Amino acid sequence: MTFCEKIRSGKFVLTSEIGPPKGIDIDGMLEDSDLIKGKVDAVNVTDLQSSVLKLGSLAVCHLLKKRGIEPILQMTCRDRNRLALQSDLLSAAVLGIENVLVLTGDYPSAGDHPEAKPVFDLGSVELLDAIKGLQAGFDMKGNPLKGAPKFCVGAVVNPGADPLEPEIIKMEKKIEAGALFFQTQAIYDIELFKRFLDASKHLKTTILAGIVLLKSAQMARYMNKNIAGVYVPENIIEEMEGASDKSAKAIEIAARLIKELKPLCQGIHIMPIGWDKKVPLVLEAAGIV
Repeated sequence: MTFCEKIRSGKFVLTSEIGPPKGIDIDGMLEDSDLIKGKVDAVNVTDLQSSVLKLGSLAVCHLLKKRGIEPILQMTCRDRNRLALQSDLLSAAVLGIENVLVLTGDYPSAGDHPEAKPVFDLGSVELLDAIKGLQAGFDMKGNPLKGAPKFCVGAVVNPGADPLEPEIIKMEKKIEAGALFFQTQAIYDIELFKRFLDASKHLKTTILAGIVLLKSAQMARYMNKNIAGVYVPENIIEEMEGASDKSAKAIEIAARLIKELKPLCQGIHIMPIGWDKKVPLVLEAAGIV
């Protein structure tokens, strides 16, 4: 079954992420991707994550596809206007890339080229609408296409948003625009996630709970302070702080969270943030491979 078929059938799914390198040396990236081949259902390829210059998501998705790994093309609205976004989507379809995750994207000032001019011609809901139109055989101006693409389209959601109601309203708009699944921001507080699920249960969509591997107590405190909607409970921070082996503790915490989240949702999305080699260890510790 393809990733999309699994989503539509209600099967529990696992996804992870690969961050393209800053340059053209792809050997390490491909080695890391091979480690999770067959262990997850699909792999996100980040699109200039945190507004940092990297190899492009489209090229890496093509490479993964050739290696027998089902990719999810991340596409942000930050860097391209509606012409370029639609063109890249058509290019992805021609290359056999079937899964797309739509994001607004971080502002360029957060990255390594802060003087870059942002585009944001479309927002995430508008881009979802554009994809819906392309799949119906028309561009955003209503011009017919010579062959229409078919995608499995996803979006993102922040369960820790405060207030939560605007986030739920935006989810509704994304679903109406064609989103079939949602990957969430990092979850560390299970009760907070349960409140989000209760608030969104009427939407009857597929939600993949996000897991970010903690590297240190400092990282946890930074996220609490600087990333909206992410809350790492103090007991987890203390666990990291007291651990002699931070890597082993990170794997233990991630595996524990996955075990707690698995009965609550339709999938798990693991964001290793550079610790790609640890994903198989997390899955093994969680008992799901």
